[in-house]
Amino acid sequence: MGKHRRPDHWSRRAAERDYPARSVFKLEEIDRRLGLLGSGDRVLDLGCSPGSWLKYASERVGEAGVVVGVDLVPPRIPLPGNARFLRADVLEVSAREIGATTFDVVLSDMAPSTSGDALVDQERSWELLGGAMRIALAVLVPGGRFAGKLFFSPRHVEAVATLEPRFQAVRTIRPRATRAASREVFVVGLGFRP
Repeated sequence: MGKHRRPDHWSRRAAERDYPARSVFKLEEIDRRLGLLGSGDRVLDLGCSPGSWLKYASERVGEAGVVVGVDLVPPRIPLPGNARFLRADVLEVSAREIGATTFDVVLSDMAPSTSGDALVDQERSWELLGGAMRIALAVLVPGGRFAGKLFFSPRHVEAVATLEPRFQAVRTIRPRATRAASREVFVVGLGFRP
């Protein structure tokens, strides 16, 4: 179980901007650096609770876009008009259940409940990223983008090796809003090649 942390600079900024979690600034940085989201995009947000990524993505894609959030726990925010929520286990959900045939962007900020055992937590993180990559490869349009979180470990090499043949470029980013003690990184695929 995670420790209760005092609000930091990022948490306070998130609250000021009406986001439920500081993680919004991780997505914002990835988006700013790599051009992840655009107006009119169809976005799939895997593990969308508490809703910061879902809200940010819905703002970026605008009224012409759509965001579908999938999680076992509903977002803690009112759903924006261009978003919908599906209660499901990402490791078990099918592309058909998600309800859209294709997406321009697939996002995953999923993290396991931590056990305190670094190796166990890394493997659980890898399992979640693997589920996100499986879905992304099934639903992305040509040229689509993917960003998924992973607790850094030797599995990072596997994640990159899985994505490289299917994307024009693969990048690893550790956003500034990541806590100093965290081992998380984001693996990003740009330019999906079906």
